[in-house]
Amino acid sequence: MHFSTRQVHAGFEPEGPYRPRATPIHLTAGFVFDDFEQGHERFAGTDDGFSYSRVGNPTSAAAERRIADLESGRGALLVGSGQAAVATTILALVSAGDHVLASGSLYEGTRELLRDDLARLGVETTFVRDHTDPAAWAAGIRPETKVLFAESIPNPKNDVLDIATVAEVAHRHGRPLVVDNTLGTPYLVRPLEHGADIVVHSASKFLAGHGTVLGGVIVDGGRFPWHDTGGRYPQLTAHRGVDGRTLVERSGAVAFLEHARRVAMRFGPVPSPINAFLILQGIETLSLRVARQSATALRLAQWLERHPSVESVDYSGLPSSPHHALARRYLPHGQGAVFAVTVRGGRDAARTFTDSLRLFTRMTHLGDTRSLVLHPATTTHVLRDEAELADAGIGPGLLRLSIGLEEPDDLIADLDQALATATAADLLQRAGLT
Repeated sequence: MHFSTRQVHAGFEPEGPYRPRATPIHLTAGFVFDDFEQGHERFAGTDDGFSYSRVGNPTSAAAERRIADLESGRGALLVGSGQAAVATTILALVSAGDHVLASGSLYEGTRELLRDDLARLGVETTFVRDHTDPAAWAAGIRPETKVLFAESIPNPKNDVLDIATVAEVAHRHGRPLVVDNTLGTPYLVRPLEHGADIVVHSASKFLAGHGTVLGGVIVDGGRFPWHDTGGRYPQLTAHRGVDGRTLVERSGAVAFLEHARRVAMRFGPVPSPINAFLILQGIETLSLRVARQSATALRLAQWLERHPSVESVDYSGLPSSPHHALARRYLPHGQGAVFAVTVRGGRDAARTFTDSLRLFTRMTHLGDTRSLVLHPATTTHVLRDEAELADAGIGPGLLRLSIGLEEPDDLIADLDQALATATAADLLQRAGLT
């Protein structure tokens, strides 16, 4: 079936005597065991029923089935946030003394998790300066490297990942590739179909789509040969459970996913069943929203690129983008709804421009039905010094825009008046009149 049909129907399983058409919200901490033996079997893993909502919940399971289907995965795990999805995935793969190789172009929260928090646990991360260079990825792999990590559409620079090329490098060295597909969404690109092994999302963004809930998801492609890595992942291939079997022996293609579920169960990033329900509701309109948002983003990016008060626009949908060829290959149905624009006049102009916007909302979020604006250098990237900001291409005049569902002409009018105000303020300042 086509994507738009599957986003409404995939993973739906009518349950109970009333057979509700919408997935019910199972707002319960735990689930009743029929008898003594069933309680044992559910904890031992020989019965796949539910025991406790920290381990699994029917509402969350419905969301997992649908997202796995849309991403062409074998299974999925819903957690409490996108950051929890990244953390759970990495923690399921590494131990003290291990190494992560990550793209240098990443969401700042992920970068700080890898650089600071995992370092305290004895896990080192190296960031590939030019993630478009396959030789740089290959050169960064060490004996202790356990995973390669990147984003399909990096935030905020829109420098599209060559998924198949990086996947080939990873697999040549026997390592899995994890791709954060939050900005790509399964409607625009499905990294598993291009060779990635695991996909993560902040479901708070485009999947839920309305800026109301938090959630994250991990999708396992089920194709990575964990059994054939020379014992590099003993948590999957050597450690035996109460039944005497390893996770690979017990769970086969989804061994990683089952291990990640255990990691999440122990660390506890549990999604609310209400949030799972609202994520399901959002997914039903995913293609409609993302197609409209991407089309509007392209139109705004084209308009901004021609504006005399704009220094540059980072959007892969523009022919001027160095990533346009990759975007045409991986993102033929739209290049996403998030991009960066740099206004002339530096930080002062960025402040005036931001404060003059009337329709765009000033907040830290993405993928909302409403259009949003943020100044990365003073918010998400505030812990970086000037040299680090320059190295990342985050200039003082750069702003991140997330395009919503408003009428494009109204958004252009808002941008136009804000740019005019910023330009006038800059001229007055240069003339010494302010």
